[in-house]
Amino acid sequence: MDQDLAFELTDVTKAYGDPRGHHPTFVALRRVTLRIPVGGLTTIVGPSGSGKSTLLGLLGLLDRPTEGTLRILGQDTSTVSERRRCALRGQHLGFVFQAFHLMAHRTVLDNVMVGGLYRGLSRPERTSEAMRRLEAVGLRNKSTGRVETLSGGERQRVAIARALVGSPEVLLCDEPTGNLDSRNGEAVADLLVRLAGSGITVVMVTHDPSMAGLGDRTITVRDGEVTDHATS
Repeated sequence: MDQDLAFELTDVTKAYGDPRGHHPTFVALRRVTLRIPVGGLTTIVGPSGSGKSTLLGLLGLLDRPTEGTLRILGQDTSTVSERRRCALRGQHLGFVFQAFHLMAHRTVLDNVMVGGLYRGLSRPERTSEAMRRLEAVGLRNKSTGRVETLSGGERQRVAIARALVGSPEVLLCDEPTGNLDSRNGEAVADLLVRLAGSGITVVMVTHDPSMAGLGDRTITVRDGEVTDHATS
C-alpha cells in the first residue's frame, strides 16, 4: 500500500441502470486504474458526458463504484459503511463547486464557519479556523460583510476558504472558474496553484484549456475511459 498516494483506483467501473437486465445499463466509467499522488494539482479534462464528473464523484465518496477498488490515502473505501464514508469525507476531503453554494444574506464569516460543522469543531474553533482561512485567501477584511456584496471571484474564494476549514488533505474542485470572468478566474487559479504547492492535494475538473495546463498531472476522460500523464 503506497502511503504517497492520495487516490488509488484499481479496475473501477461505474454503471447506472438495472444490473438484472430489466432496463438498459449505462457505463459511465470502464475499468479505470489510476494513481493520484499526494500533493500537487491534478486536472481532469474531457468532453461533456465523458465521465469526468462521475470520476470526481467517486473520488469524493459521493458515489460508489459498481466494481473495483478505490483507496483514499491508503484506506479501502469500496466496502465500508455509509457512516464510515461520511466520516472519511469530513476528515480528509474539501469540496469546491462551480456554483458557490453560499448563503447570500449571511456574513462571509458565517459562511466559512459552516465548514467546521462537518468536521465537528466547537464554535470557538470554527471562528478561529474560519478567520485563518479567510486570511489565506485574502478576504479577512471582508469577514463581517454579507456575501451578496461580493464579486464572483470573491465568492469563490470564500467557498475555497470554507472547504479548507479543518485542514483537509484533499481539495476536490468541480469547474471552480466556470462562472467567473477571465480576471477572477485567473485569481482563483493562482490560489489553487498556491494551495497545491503548500502540500494540499488539489484535484480539479475543468473545461478550460488554460486551467488544465496548470496541473502537475492531467487525467483525460473520454467515453468512460481514462488516460493520465504528468505535464511538468
